[in-house]
Amino acid sequence: MIRLKNDDQIAAIRKSCHELADLFNEIIPRVKPGVSTKEIDDWCVDFIRKHGGKPAWHSEGFPGAACISINEQVIHGVPSKKVFVEDGDLVSLDIGINLNGYISDSTHTVMVGNVAKEHQKLVRVTRECLAAGIQACVRGNRISDISNAVYDIAYKQNGYGVVYEYCGHGVGLDVHEDPSIANCPSRGPNPRIQSGMVLAIEPMINEGTADVDLEDGSDWTVISADRSWSCHEEHTVAVFPDHTEILTDLNYNGNACQV
Repeated sequence: MIRLKNDDQIAAIRKSCHELADLFNEIIPRVKPGVSTKEIDDWCVDFIRKHGGKPAWHSEGFPGAACISINEQVIHGVPSKKVFVEDGDLVSLDIGINLNGYISDSTHTVMVGNVAKEHQKLVRVTRECLAAGIQACVRGNRISDISNAVYDIAYKQNGYGVVYEYCGHGVGLDVHEDPSIANCPSRGPNPRIQSGMVLAIEPMINEGTADVDLEDGSDWTVISADRSWSCHEEHTVAVFPDHTEILTDLNYNGNACQV
């Protein structure tokens, strides 16, 4: 069941999303060679708690505040004292905040140091996919319009693998809500986009195959099946009658970023 949010609920979700944007603006510069993923996660936990929130993923049983996925890891990388960021890495940070029961969700992939040109292209294209998906997320369109916008750029124009086993989703009152938002053509439900929807749009794009595996010895970390590098970008957006607002925009500065 799709849960449409009223203005008061969206205002509360927006507050959580702005807190998450502030967190990203603080944490991204800290992602440097030599830092452990556990240190990154600890910084996230401290920030969230200092600002009155809770790590949203804890309610899902995930053992960290941030999913920190590096290179061939697609999603759900578990923070560890034994895993260190290295020069040239792609580090995806997927973070959510529960602020008084209202959930924000966003992901940014950080290019660390001297990233190879082919991996820089992957990040650029994934960000283009996210922008196109958001552009298609307007009242009256269908969820498939978001999926097709992402797929067209990632696969048809660039030949990348578009992860199909995981997808975007509704968000705001729970971590995962209906509808599911595939990043490629799907035979699943295809509801019309309505005012009051709050959605997490999140392309997960691989340089090689679209197929994924669970990393050996992990209950969480998903990797590309051919070990090609992956990129993940995500925003939470709210749909209004005449526009869509990017709630987790990093440059909100007190103003809504609209499409």
